[in-house]
Amino acid sequence: MRSSLTGVGRARAVAAFVLPVVLALGASPVLAGSAAPALSGEEVVPDRQPSTAQDGVALLRVVVPDQAAVDRLNALGVDLAEYRRAVDDGIEVHAVLSPGEARELRGKGFDVRDAVPNQAGFAANQAERRIAMSAAATAAQRDDTLTPLRAEWFTSTDDRRFLSVEVKSSATDAETVLTATWDSGPGTPPGSGGTATLSRFTDAGQYMYHRFDYPLPVTQAPARVTVRSSRGGSVTVPVTKWLGERRTPPGRHYVSDFVDHYMDPTEVTRRITGLAAEFPRITQVVDLPYRTNGYRRAAQAQFGTAPASTFHVTSTAYGSQGGNDVSLALTRPETASALKVSVTGKDVVVGLATDASGAITSTARQVVEALNADPAASALLRASTYRGDRGDGLVAAAPATRLTDGLKAPQSVSREPFQMKALRIGAKRDGSRVGVFLYCQEHAREWVTPLVCVETAERLLRNYAHDPRTRKIIDDLDIFVLPTANPDGAHYSFYDYNMQRKNMTNHCPARSADPASRNSWGVDLNRNFSVGSLFDGYSGASSDCTSAVFAGPAELSEPEDRNQVWLTRKYPNIRFAMNTHSYGGYFMWPPGSYKEAGRETLPRVDLGTENYFWEASRHILSAVQERRGTAIWPGRTGPVPDVLYSAAGNSADEHWYNRGIIGWDFEVGADLYDAATGRFQPVGFQPPFTEGHEEAMEFSGGQIAILEVARAYANDRRRPDSELKVTGRDDSSATFTFTTDEPANVYYTLDGSRPTLNSRKLVSSGVREGAQRITVNRTTEVHWFSVDVAGNVERGYRPGGTDRNYRSQRVEVRGNR
Repeated sequence: MRSSLTGVGRARAVAAFVLPVVLALGASPVLAGSAAPALSGEEVVPDRQPSTAQDGVALLRVVVPDQAAVDRLNALGVDLAEYRRAVDDGIEVHAVLSPGEARELRGKGFDVRDAVPNQAGFAANQAERRIAMSAAATAAQRDDTLTPLRAEWFTSTDDRRFLSVEVKSSATDAETVLTATWDSGPGTPPGSGGTATLSRFTDAGQYMYHRFDYPLPVTQAPARVTVRSSRGGSVTVPVTKWLGERRTPPGRHYVSDFVDHYMDPTEVTRRITGLAAEFPRITQVVDLPYRTNGYRRAAQAQFGTAPASTFHVTSTAYGSQGGNDVSLALTRPETASALKVSVTGKDVVVGLATDASGAITSTARQVVEALNADPAASALLRASTYRGDRGDGLVAAAPATRLTDGLKAPQSVSREPFQMKALRIGAKRDGSRVGVFLYCQEHAREWVTPLVCVETAERLLRNYAHDPRTRKIIDDLDIFVLPTANPDGAHYSFYDYNMQRKNMTNHCPARSADPASRNSWGVDLNRNFSVGSLFDGYSGASSDCTSAVFAGPAELSEPEDRNQVWLTRKYPNIRFAMNTHSYGGYFMWPPGSYKEAGRETLPRVDLGTENYFWEASRHILSAVQERRGTAIWPGRTGPVPDVLYSAAGNSADEHWYNRGIIGWDFEVGADLYDAATGRFQPVGFQPPFTEGHEEAMEFSGGQIAILEVARAYANDRRRPDSELKVTGRDDSSATFTFTTDEPANVYYTLDGSRPTLNSRKLVSSGVREGAQRITVNRTTEVHWFSVDVAGNVERGYRPGGTDRNYRSQRVEVRGNR
């Protein structure tokens, strides 16, 4: 046979269907002895035909007992793939073998098994490759066009400077390489600052744009950056500063830093009710109507070791309500007996069936059926075989075993349904003020996030009496703070399984509800809402009850999420929201989900709102940066699908698309730059409290800034102003766009009619791109007006009226006047 390296190369070139070979523990002793003679090339080469032939080669699994056996295969010249993994009976490797070669290996004692699946698509792979190569060849015949999206420098911790660049290429194939060079500041030579290759960013199989995977450290702030394509395209753009705008500093006596440890939901809820009692004039507690399932579980016990002889029982009552008092024993009668179940109080005994010799004959399935059929026993517990196994194995006798819910929290944590509470803050809480909803800890393991909400509430209330900026916020807004949106899961994360993401409600059927699965139960609350959900066909959630992103049995099945919807419906004055998660240092907004096929997103926000999100982000993220210099990167700022992934059924989409609430998502815990390694390091869900404290402090500043944005919105009476700008012209056409002096939507007509809110609306050119360019082929009278996010209309124009004080401009086409 050919050597393994030669075989691997040949397999790649021919795309052959290769058979894996599995060498089992206890395989032929030939493997442990002296070296066997090499396989004869004369005997096997004629048999090695392409996989499309009936007698062709295939990728076969081979299981061997140890590494020495793998070495023997190599010594024999077997064509091994670069693959190995541990299996129960040894090591699995994959080998390219013909039928004759497989027979010869089996004759030498090797355990050659079945084919590796999904390796027979040779023709399809070749056809797909030809299409891709044809597209690449076509693209190579022309220069590509580069569209700059963003080019910014910023400072982060320790005042280090970083560069972030995003560019979109018209050549979307993977062979196109973009390289960026930049200067060292105004007046310095191009390229003097450095050069780097950008990464191609794809999502759901679609090309998005090129970017740096991580911001690049730079010595000096660049003034201009040039990006060149391997296909010949080139573009040079100015580099602007990201973040660091001047903000009104807090007063001299502004106080902060009110959290000194991670707090569980019981502590957090006690904290906000205490604040309400201390500040009754400007606060109230809102009891949300739907109580959670509670920090509680049914009690369980499992019997057996092998899957076929294993079963588990689950109490019908929660452990805290008597399930922990139930016990089960499996006994072996001394004489031949039939299977029998008896119950005394809460003690269940199964007398196993035995034969004349006294040997147990009861299988796991028989015990399960007997327990579930007995009225007294089934009133206390339900039984199931192990994960859907047939349960044909014999069970063994077992002493009385008390069922347990396994929960470890102290008794100070209630085992009853949890009363979720929101803290309402405002000098006038009658619905006449713009409302803001701040909510934290939808995901249980994100321990820093409730601290952010608590710190914000403390700052607002304790600074109201003496800080003018805080007084204006509370006087002008109606603020709702929900510090823990997932109390049950968070309790479980604190005391039982720290990486719990979901709530505690177990929707799994009995076959998936054995005790070993207990850390996989629950619903991902940020996948259970009703917009862009799994049930609507959107991506980023699962119907598997043990998945980390389980969407639940139905939209809004969980009381925790119904509470959010109730709050935003009960108080329709809520116009802004912030969902605080961790970790990674992201700042995002809707849409948050898409259908993977074609990457079909929920409707994107209009251009004016998108620009409003971006403008507000500078103010909000500059406030985050004030604490210790942490910068949220431009590449981690934007609509959720543009910078992260699809999150089907998330809460921000629920509030925006159903109720028009302008909502953001924080992912606190930005990566920290390690100067020693020159790399950014992640912080995790539960960093040491010294780091968690800093995250809480800086992102509470961000929440305060969101309130400032909302207050500016509430008091905005300024009308926007817009301009029409011609961007290109020739003898047959003219191209123009609109600019506005603040984030605003532009409505326009091209037929001389009066523009209304039903007229064409200026849209974005594409993802993370600017306003569209409009092309006309004849001289055109353009009529338009702009409206900002607060509803102010340019020049006071009334779109539904009859006045004609809209904007107007003639766009001329030289060859067609």
